[in-house]
Amino acid sequence: MKIRYFDHAATTPVSDAVLQEMLPYFQIEYGNASSMYSLGRSSKKAVEIARRKVANSIGALPKEIYFTSCGSESDNLAIKGIAYANKEKGNHIITSKIEHPAVLNTCKTLEKQGFQVTYLNVNENGFVDLEELVNSIKPQTILISIMFANNEIGTIQNIKEIGMIAHKNNVIFHTDGVQAIGNIKIDVNEYNIDALSTSAHKFYGPKGIGALYVRDGIKFEKIQDGGHQEKDKRAGTENVAEIVGLGKAIEEIYQEYEKYNEKLTNLRDYYIEQIEKSNFNAKLNGDRKNRLPGNANFSFPGINAQELLLLLDEKGICASAGSACSTGNPEPSHVLTSIGLPKELANGALRVSFGKDNTKEDVDFLVQSLQEIIPNIQKNVTN
Repeated sequence: MKIRYFDHAATTPVSDAVLQEMLPYFQIEYGNASSMYSLGRSSKKAVEIARRKVANSIGALPKEIYFTSCGSESDNLAIKGIAYANKEKGNHIITSKIEHPAVLNTCKTLEKQGFQVTYLNVNENGFVDLEELVNSIKPQTILISIMFANNEIGTIQNIKEIGMIAHKNNVIFHTDGVQAIGNIKIDVNEYNIDALSTSAHKFYGPKGIGALYVRDGIKFEKIQDGGHQEKDKRAGTENVAEIVGLGKAIEEIYQEYEKYNEKLTNLRDYYIEQIEKSNFNAKLNGDRKNRLPGNANFSFPGINAQELLLLLDEKGICASAGSACSTGNPEPSHVLTSIGLPKELANGALRVSFGKDNTKEDVDFLVQSLQEIIPNIQKNVTN
């Protein structure tokens, strides 16, 4: 049975070029990047080349890039690190109700430590209310953290304006850019970003490696103890092979950006058109225009998404009901409830996220499969 993969927001396959770039660092160039001999210096050079590639891709300086294990660690390091380093100025943080759990749970931990957090509402399309943001800023506000693009509904926030608001009020601005990197051209200076988190496996790099950009001059503290790697901000032996993979992946995705972006946008729009032409009475979640090129999230009335996913899997189709990090949670998606969906529609949401290997024929197969499956589920619910 052919597998048709429509869950690129959860993870992507490692590209051939990335894999080939990584392989020597497992068995040939295996030196510890912190060692002084030539084998170690060779690994260190590879790490610094990757650092430069990441920096070049987002308009940053190499010294502003720190390697981590994933996007979640990058979010933790940015938010906790900035909060701890700036607590003498204040203890107030602003975020939104539709952030990734890596941001929301980090903020909840900080609340237990005496920090105050404001969770901004969003409208029916998932946009933060900029007026509410402005009104939420206090003299004690030290950090605003708003995700660049939502992992479930694909809505792209007005990051440039949010960053401008933060800077006008002398507040540091962090954005979770995990879904945005590769899908959006980002210049951290143009977008007024002080800190940005990312993860390689969202853009055809390996799992288990991420990066954090922090603007030079922004104070932040390390959150784990150990050695002095990553300019004494992130202890732990450098994961050289995966760092090399991240560097190659981000370089490759932006070299192919225009073609990649156009293909995903066309597949997304074609899928949305086919679903809306069908007799599903489905609701598109997220903004129709300002959304990630490969993201389409529909709620189907009278459907349990978990049952739908299992039936799709029997046909070789991989899709999602939301964030992979929330799988197993019986409660409706916090993103979908925050945009005002009733529980029935929130529980019937199917997220499809396209990638570079998907085709129009794949989309046709997906739509045809939904046309076969959904009426049967709805009939069983009615009976």
